Amino acid sequence: MDASTPAVARHRLLDLAEHWNNHAMSTEDDTSAGAFNVWGNSFAREFLPAPSERVTVGGVPFVFPAGAERGDNIRCAGQYLGVPHGEYDWIHLLAAGERRVEDEVALHFADGQVDFEAVRVSDFWAAPAVFGEREAFRTPVMHYPHHVQQGVPALLWAQRIPVTRRAPLTAVRLPDHVALHVFAVTLEQIGRGEPR
Repeated sequence: MDASTPAVARHRLLDLAEHWNNHAMSTEDDTSAGAFNVWGNSFAREFLPAPSERVTVGGVPFVFPAGAERGDNIRCAGQYLGVPHGEYDWIHLLAAGERRVEDEVALHFADGQVDFEAVRVSDFWAAPAVFGEREAFRTPVMHYPHHVQQGVPALLWAQRIPVTRRAPLTAVRLPDHVALHVFAVTLEQIGRGEPR
């Protein structure tokens, strides 16, 4: 690519449905259906994008969780996410933490190498981003098992993880950290053409 050719972002949106294991969202008429944390708090579904809606946060596309019997997000427990083989520059997450979360993801490459990169996500309770994330979505209320709590927002964050190795990525292993919840993942390659 010569200097006069603008960079084109290419994205791959991952389907995470087989890994759902937690219900983080509930509706006003059934607040007990969610259990994002041990106290049974949950995001107010009516203030979030529609199930399976394609949303864009900071120029990055994501597919918002559809929700299913198994859940609507991944509570991280070391899940192994296979990805379309390609060279990527960023792994973008829609995520939330129960308090602030700092851990590592393992990046698996076609040549057998494994790199570890930091993943840092701020608390879902309304507060400034601790790690410089972009606020993706905010609900004006929070659901408790038996009521709707007015004036207590809940936050979903857009965070990114770098992929620095110049080799085809084959999988991402999430950390074993129950306080980290992942709602959507998008892979990005900066450059021309399809991911290599």
